[in-house]
Amino acid sequence: MSKTETRIDTKLMHAGEPETWIEGSVVMPIFQSALYEITEATDYHAMRYIRLNNTPNHVVLHAKLAALENAEAALVTSSGMAAISSSLLAVLASGDHLLIQDNLYGGTHDFVTKDLPGFGIEYDFIDADDPGSWTGLLRERTRAIYVEAMTNPVLQVADLLAVPPFAREHGLVSMIDSTFASPVNFRPPEHGFDLSLHSATKYLNGHSDIVAGAVIGRADLVEKVRHKVNHLGGSLDPHACFLLHRGLKTLALRVRQQNANAFAIARFLEAAPGVSRVNYPGLESHPRHARACELFSGFGGVLSFEVAGGNEEAARFIERTVLPRRTVSLGGVETLITRPALTSHSGMSAEDRARLGVTDNLIRLAVGIEAAEDLLEDLDQALRG
Repeated sequence: MSKTETRIDTKLMHAGEPETWIEGSVVMPIFQSALYEITEATDYHAMRYIRLNNTPNHVVLHAKLAALENAEAALVTSSGMAAISSSLLAVLASGDHLLIQDNLYGGTHDFVTKDLPGFGIEYDFIDADDPGSWTGLLRERTRAIYVEAMTNPVLQVADLLAVPPFAREHGLVSMIDSTFASPVNFRPPEHGFDLSLHSATKYLNGHSDIVAGAVIGRADLVEKVRHKVNHLGGSLDPHACFLLHRGLKTLALRVRQQNANAFAIARFLEAAPGVSRVNYPGLESHPRHARACELFSGFGGVLSFEVAGGNEEAARFIERTVLPRRTVSLGGVETLITRPALTSHSGMSAEDRARLGVTDNLIRLAVGIEAAEDLLEDLDQALRG
């Protein structure tokens, strides 16, 4: 059996690994060397150098990540934002125009609205739930369309399957931030997306101990992104490569547990007194539940909900919880809790937050791999006060 024909659980173990163990080591060693002897390299980007993202630790990760999403190529970067910003700058130039989903991750929103204009790049926000409206926003120099698999923090699920054919029809690069889904739940290249982007800080690594990013997709575009990353300096160091490589081995186990835990918690909260709204695509009450069932193998480990009583009650609820860590981020083995209005979306105006459904009493829970029963008991006691 070819390694490329195996299921994702097996690919996580074996895809991209050296054909022969290095010095007999079962684990990929850390190549802590910035420089490598130049042999027959004829191109600047082909010389082995950490900043050029082509050391042995990088090469193994690239092959493994590409295999996970059944894509042609992959690239790791120093952060999720390095992956996002470098990818956008690789496919857009001064005078170009971008179509991009509203209700974005805060870092992406700020880069698009505050930095791209300085490069002479224009943009329009699209209603990603209404493909019929996209054509009217096209311009002569529209070059790309960008969406997210699930939005943060209200878990909207756009009409993702409409994006690749629209992009092909109009000669655009289709791009998706698939961080919230992970390759276990959704593999964008299988559905025709040109570039799939991840904050590898989250599910791919899964242990809250590194910051990293990943770009997966068409080989020609990944190579363009790599050249941009090489010049901008967004490379991932060998030790972080090693930790990401190690974290990937348990990705399927972790994500399936997080899927199950989050689903159980969402169902509990939906029925709980004191909770006025729950956002989770796995619930039948979610407005795009049927679409999520069509797209995803699992619904992810993130959910958000509103507690009755407003801002003060939301603060008291979080204080009463015991198990969740009170911090930002997601995708790690531990459960994290935060109020987006005070953290990830604090830079937005109150009006914009309200328009996106990010109320002051909205709580986001990034579920870990603890026993679901313990998490449920903790949330129950916090609600009861």
